[in-house]
Amino acid sequence: MNVSLIKNEEEYKLVLERFDLLFDAPKGTSESDEADLLALIIEEYENKHYPVESPDPIAAIRIRMEEMNLKQVDLVDEIGGKNRVSEILNRRRKLNVDMIRKLTRRLNLSASLLIEDYQLAK
Repeated sequence: MNVSLIKNEEEYKLVLERFDLLFDAPKGTSESDEADLLALIIEEYENKHYPVESPDPIAAIRIRMEEMNLKQVDLVDEIGGKNRVSEILNRRRKLNVDMIRKLTRRLNLSASLLIEDYQLAK
């Protein structure tokens, strides 16, 4: 096993190919250990060269609603009347601190993600 950090796209592709070969290696084998190490190296390279940004707060709320099979009316207690929920989800109104607190608990979302929308409203 000769492993080093990935320095360019060509090395990245080679490491991905090697990882693909080792992916199903039985646990406890040297191939499995190599696959674990390659996964870390690949992750480091991808985080640096292909960062994935968090969705904006409203997109995150919509995604979580879909995952939890919720409708707009299901967020009335967290946001306020049906019209207010619609205004928030259609970006005509910004989240306030109370809404963020309640949505964080109800949807199990990070408050820091939802605060982005609050900061834009100031």
